[in-house]
Amino acid sequence: MKLVFATQNQNKLKEVQELMPEGIELVSLTDIGHEEELEETAISLDGNARQKAEFIYRKYNMNCFADDTGLEIDALDGAPGVYSARYAGAAKDATANMMKVLHELSGNPNRGAQFRTAICLFWQDKMHTFDGVVRGSILENPIGEEGFGYDPIFTPEDETRSFAEMSSKEKNERSHRGRAIAKLVDWLAENA
Repeated sequence: MKLVFATQNQNKLKEVQELMPEGIELVSLTDIGHEEELEETAISLDGNARQKAEFIYRKYNMNCFADDTGLEIDALDGAPGVYSARYAGAAKDATANMMKVLHELSGNPNRGAQFRTAICLFWQDKMHTFDGVVRGSILENPIGEEGFGYDPIFTPEDETRSFAEMSSKEKNERSHRGRAIAKLVDWLAENA
């Protein structure tokens, strides 16, 4: 059975493909011929996930899920949050985003943060939501070559390594997206 993951981010697609149960063929927006960027104009992660999933479900009449993820930093009152991908500007430059965060936290001992992922699934005309959170802290400098986005500056609780120092398997076992996807996978295993 085909399930659309409403993303063009190949890093996300690869991470999630590794977690899907047997019998579910995960396809991307590119695979279904949708090349335009999806709008994310909601003021919450949940709203953006729903906006993207519902648009693709209605347009292509295919079961679909979308996610939105934000890095929520305690000392920045939850910023960048829903604006994480565009924190340093519309170009969605991951390095610029990290550098902006590090600059804003410069000298601040409060490094507490969390990653949160919201997932919205449209399955046979019904909506289902799932979420995942991982607490951790922001490093002083980027470390590691794996992952993407803010991974080089985030260390999850009970870890000494950044997400960018972990294999995708290790990251999936600990990450916000991994936790949200696990809930989605459990639901699919029981209902698909």
